[in-house]
Amino acid sequence: MDKEEEVKKLLEKYNQSHIINLMNKIDNNKKEELIKQIDKIDFHQIMELYENTKKDVEIKDNKIEAVPYLDKEKLSKNEKDLFIELGEKVIVNGQYAVVTMAGGQGTRLGHTGPKGTFKLDVYGKGKYLFEILSEDLKLANKKYNTVIPWYIMTSKENNKETFEFLEKHNYFGYDKNNVMLFEQGELPLVDIDGKMLMDKNFKIKEASDGNGGVFLSLRTTGMLADMKEKGIKWVFIGGVDNVILKMTDTILLGMAIDKNVQIASKSVVKANPHERVGVFCKMNGHPKVIEYSELPEKMAEQVDTNGELRYGESHIMCNLFTIDAIEKISKEPLIYHSAFKKNSYINEDEQEVIPNEPNSYKFESFIFDGFELFDDIAILRGKREDDFAPVKNKEGVDSPKTAKELYEKYWERQF
Repeated sequence: MDKEEEVKKLLEKYNQSHIINLMNKIDNNKKEELIKQIDKIDFHQIMELYENTKKDVEIKDNKIEAVPYLDKEKLSKNEKDLFIELGEKVIVNGQYAVVTMAGGQGTRLGHTGPKGTFKLDVYGKGKYLFEILSEDLKLANKKYNTVIPWYIMTSKENNKETFEFLEKHNYFGYDKNNVMLFEQGELPLVDIDGKMLMDKNFKIKEASDGNGGVFLSLRTTGMLADMKEKGIKWVFIGGVDNVILKMTDTILLGMAIDKNVQIASKSVVKANPHERVGVFCKMNGHPKVIEYSELPEKMAEQVDTNGELRYGESHIMCNLFTIDAIEKISKEPLIYHSAFKKNSYINEDEQEVIPNEPNSYKFESFIFDGFELFDDIAILRGKREDDFAPVKNKEGVDSPKTAKELYEKYWERQF
């Protein structure tokens, strides 16, 4: 049986006959490209994910408990000094790397192009998000007399544009030999009947597989091997859109080393019990971030003996992993979450359909789903005004306006 027949049999088996109909209409070059793509898709996995969209998320039977943390503000001088010494040693010895997740587009900000190329209006002249991050790393390099390897995760959609942007701006003065770009994985989009959407190029329409895909992508693109070759022991993973993100916090790093854990994270306390953020907890004895939508109201409002929220530590995408932890997570299938979204597609008459309402499922895993593979996590509580100024929405909370204010105030306090 030739490859085309083999692929058609596979499509039939998984109820994707609309793809066969389109395949019969396109030229050989396009057909060849489509067959290559189909060959790489795990249809069994995608159909399982589709079936899961029909089930309700239930966490009733799980044992949820609060997770301990250390408050950076309340550390004694001895604790701080010990953590800083342990953390600095790792960075000075060249055993530390940073990963920035920058696969998204700036659509929600009304910006055309990769999110990292968005310019925040600070100090009148403005700074790009990539520029802000590079400045943070350059300060650390100067302080510790090293060059921290910087790995940037892009997506298929924005890889070329990100590369060209960084080249054009000469990597904002960062040593380009120590900046590595790699692409995150993608998964097909599936409609409410379990049919995969087709795009204008007559290929199956795919979307990035969520920030939890970072572990597998680090391994499959050879970046993990590159880190090992360089002797990296600890890796910081953060997003591109937090303009006061500390990518080299030696207190967080030293605390993780002192506590002898493989994963660590920085949190900020929830603004109120019902703030729409994921919070740290322990579920069935393992660290976890539980989404606000899944935390029962009663639990969200619980306070401890100090009158503080028992489940008040919110995840701000400020995570540390040992190289071994990344390798371990990269080999485990993480849970996928589904999001119901609007996506255009090509129908069997080769016409583009632009829906008015959500029509398809996007599957993604989250970085914190990897926490559950470990028994423990070290959490350092930071402060919102020092650690968290995200640029996510065009207006209102977490917008360029709020991020600009937090950024400028933060730097005023440093001098």
